[in-house]
Amino acid sequence: MAIDYQERIPNNVDLSEDRRLQRALEAWQPNYLQWWQEMGPTEFQAHNVYLRTAVSVDSKGWANFGHVKMPDYRWGIFLAEPEQDRKVNFGEHKGEAAWQDVPGEYRGMLRRLIVTQGDTEPASVEQQRQLGLTAPSLYDLRNLFQVNVEEGRHLWAMVYLLHGYFGRDGREEADAMLQRHSGDVDKPRILGAFNEKTPDWLSFYMFTYFTDRDGKYQLASLAESGFDPLSRTCRFMLTEEAHHMFVGETGVGRVIQRACELTNEHGEDAVRKMGGIDLPTVQKYLNFHFSVSLDLFGSERSTNAANFFSMGLKGRFEETKIDDDHKLGNDIYPILELDGEKFVTREDNALTVINERLRDEYAIDCGRGVRRWNQIIKRHGINFELKLPHRAFNRQIGSFNQANTGGLQVSPDGEVIAEAAWTENHGNWLPTEADRAFVIGLMQPITEPGKYAAWIAPPARGINNQPIDFEYVRLN
Repeated sequence: MAIDYQERIPNNVDLSEDRRLQRALEAWQPNYLQWWQEMGPTEFQAHNVYLRTAVSVDSKGWANFGHVKMPDYRWGIFLAEPEQDRKVNFGEHKGEAAWQDVPGEYRGMLRRLIVTQGDTEPASVEQQRQLGLTAPSLYDLRNLFQVNVEEGRHLWAMVYLLHGYFGRDGREEADAMLQRHSGDVDKPRILGAFNEKTPDWLSFYMFTYFTDRDGKYQLASLAESGFDPLSRTCRFMLTEEAHHMFVGETGVGRVIQRACELTNEHGEDAVRKMGGIDLPTVQKYLNFHFSVSLDLFGSERSTNAANFFSMGLKGRFEETKIDDDHKLGNDIYPILELDGEKFVTREDNALTVINERLRDEYAIDCGRGVRRWNQIIKRHGINFELKLPHRAFNRQIGSFNQANTGGLQVSPDGEVIAEAAWTENHGNWLPTEADRAFVIGLMQPITEPGKYAAWIAPPARGINNQPIDFEYVRLN
């Protein structure tokens, strides 16, 4: 499905046929551009960046490359191809025709889902605002900006749904997404992980690996929605989300690669002295970002998640591939709980613990990348293994939140410990202020094509078959 780039707002939803909606979105556009100038990437607005832009939503057209200034990037509204005779595939409405309009009885719940997802997109841009000033290479600078413009486009995708299907309430919600800001004391972003600082590139790579992977699972679940415009929107967003996770996995992998090279050249204790990020510090950052991202799935038992499913608004990951009745009236699912000072596995109604099933699948997926990182370490003959921490470690949401454990904490290895032991040891498990200061201190910009900072290895290959010394960002 081709995208009309002659329009002020590029789209493949026949926006010109709905003049009311077109005028509303064109009125929102200047506010978005002002937000981008004020809260988007610092300084590099006037430079040409080698960006990928969709020209159609089929497999051949969604990745068109060329140099463009970010404020001139053609943000727009792109939905995946419609599926003929699509049905609602789960919940109480299973087997009914998918909805092309918002079911009136589910209006509030559906708007809440869209707003929560939409709020994460500009938050990511705001969290990464300063990173361009310390990019380790032009290759990495370009990848940062690709992530940024696509997060901006994902905001457009959610704003289209709010404007197109929710009237005044939707327009007000769309405005509010430009008024909230990541980390703002008075108007923070909705979800906690999107108010965390991203002050350095190791944090950015961890964010794009772990937190954008949460985005993958949330978008995939929303792509199952019986509300067809939301499903089609999320299906296309997933094609762009894949690159964000690629940036994260390869970025962390290159940090590890460089740490291993320095270890073999100078010894484990000399990695920091030689300007690298040592593997124990990588493990601390991994612990933090994995645990924070686990919280994004919500509480283990969730009435809201059960209602979203029963209503047909949000399914499970790859819903149609699951071998059950897709209604979950009598199905069970195991979840982990803390019983005193021991972990036990209990079975619960599968409908009630949908969040936990999604979290399980997410954790398995995260583990695949960690294994690939460990292969890099193994190839260098170094006796060190990165690990995902226990799912109860450092949790702020759900049954493992300290408020729900009687003051007990959990170590990365899954040992249940008292508050005093946590206070004594958490600096060995999570980045300390000194760790963060050290990593931030390494962040010096490298702007010569083909050159890379001393703390990160070059990529194995360039973007879109370009060489790694390609001028991905034209600074002159």
